Amino acid sequence: MVHKKAMKIQITKLSNLATLPQQMREHDAAFDLYSIEDYTLEPWERKLFKTNIALAIPVGWYGRIAPRSGLAYKHGIDVLWWVIDSAYRGDIWVILYNTSKEAFAIEAGFRIAQMIIEKCAQCEREVVEELGDTQRGDKWFGSTWY
Repeated sequence: MVHKKAMKIQITKLSNLATLPQQMREHDAAFDLYSIEDYTLEPWERKLFKTNIALAIPVGWYGRIAPRSGLAYKHGIDVLWWVIDSAYRGDIWVILYNTSKEAFAIEAGFRIAQMIIEKCAQCEREVVEELGDTQRGDKWFGSTWY
């Protein structure tokens, strides 16, 4: 089996409170992100959490912040995901949202989300009078049942 060389992403800690993103296992798709603060997230509350890390993602790629499946399933802690563009060099923040009826305590150093590095196409836009037809056309949700 031939292994491709891994992409390098430069990462810096913006403070001593930061924990560097970690892949928990060798072939995991995402890096875990860590909170730098203690906070209790109340039911139905959303809040920005700092990680105090910054990174340089190569052009043609972006970072996507996603929920940790265990937190989402066991505790109802979701992430309002967002995109980290390759040109962004600031603090990576995570927006957590508590969808449960219970408060959830987060401590500094707690794994709060994960970041996936994904390829993105650079597209040239072209304005046209109309688009070509497809079998689906403009049908919405449930369109396969019609």
